[in-house]
Amino acid sequence: MKTEGRNAVLELLKTGKNIDKILLEKSDKATPQGSLGLVFSQARAKGVRIQFVDRRVLDKESVTGKHQGVIAFTTDYEYYDLEDIIAEKRSEKGGFVVLCDGIEDVHNLGSILRVAECAGCDGVVISKTGCAPVTEAAIRISAGAAEHIKVARVPSLNQAVEKLQKEGYWVYALEAGGEDIYTQDFTGNVALIVGGEDSGVKRLTKERCDKVLSIPLQGRVNSLNASVALGIAAYEVVRGRR
Repeated sequence: MKTEGRNAVLELLKTGKNIDKILLEKSDKATPQGSLGLVFSQARAKGVRIQFVDRRVLDKESVTGKHQGVIAFTTDYEYYDLEDIIAEKRSEKGGFVVLCDGIEDVHNLGSILRVAECAGCDGVVISKTGCAPVTEAAIRISAGAAEHIKVARVPSLNQAVEKLQKEGYWVYALEAGGEDIYTQDFTGNVALIVGGEDSGVKRLTKERCDKVLSIPLQGRVNSLNASVALGIAAYEVVRGRR
């Protein structure tokens, strides 16, 4: 797997994950400057193999076309088990998990990972079918958040919902037509499900949830982008726990 971009590679270096090598763009100076210099110094301190190459080599290796002069090579993304996320409990106020139902666009997934990590979530759950996997593009869009948050890839999202409920989580679907999100009590273990832009949270999944919650919309457009909706909802959970 390739991680591209200066910030994304710097975040990768913080995790301690096994990095096979890093390609850095050649410079006229003896050592790279600025953020590329920071990548160089941190990689060398960790004993990571560094190769200086022409920009055309980076352009050829790049998947996203936005490498910013650096590409790190690692093994394929390592998913966690749902049990690992349940055990995480980053907040003493309770567990906080995000589930993705039908998020097919890797850009949306990357944004969701970024929101979830910034909001202090314990992890994100995606399904093996009908949901985008964690790719190089998703990692880049997450601005490095994908390196700091646990992601579980499960065979069935509905089974994951049932597992969370057995572990004492209140599971909420974010969907139009539900209860006002600003009237809820989010103390204890919370799981939020965000659906794809086209289909939303699937009917059978909603039926398994404890509640369906909605964000009041004041304009003429009747929906929000999935990651934007999650951002609003996730920080309402954060606010309710302060």
